[in-house]
Amino acid sequence: MNRKKDISGGDDIRLLVDGFYEKARKDPALGPIFNDIARVDWEHHLPKMYAFWGNVLLQKGDYSGNPMATHLELNALTPLKKAHFDRWLQLFRETIDENFEGEVAERARQRSLSIATIMQMKIIGDRNSPSVKGI
Repeated sequence: MNRKKDISGGDDIRLLVDGFYEKARKDPALGPIFNDIARVDWEHHLPKMYAFWGNVLLQKGDYSGNPMATHLELNALTPLKKAHFDRWLQLFRETIDENFEGEVAERARQRSLSIATIMQMKIIGDRNSPSVKGI
């Protein structure tokens, strides 16, 4: 049995982020938000996400931005619902599980849950967060 490697550097972060967004862009629930409403400029967005997750998982320290403000602006354009946060978390964790295992991969699972929970609580005020469901 082949053992998956842990997340250990920039190439791994890019694999995680690219794999997730490939799924999200095609997803019936999330795709329209990214593609039609937010009209994400992927050439600009992906490097920001590499820096964000590199900072979150590997303490790279090269991210600057305010993801909460960005998501609040998006929520003003289209109401984000619990189902959106649940689906984001499901696809993100699926991408982790397909590619990685180890301490940092587990940290990615935990941090993604924390991020989804906090954003959901602050954006839609839903205290019945993904953590309660145990996703």
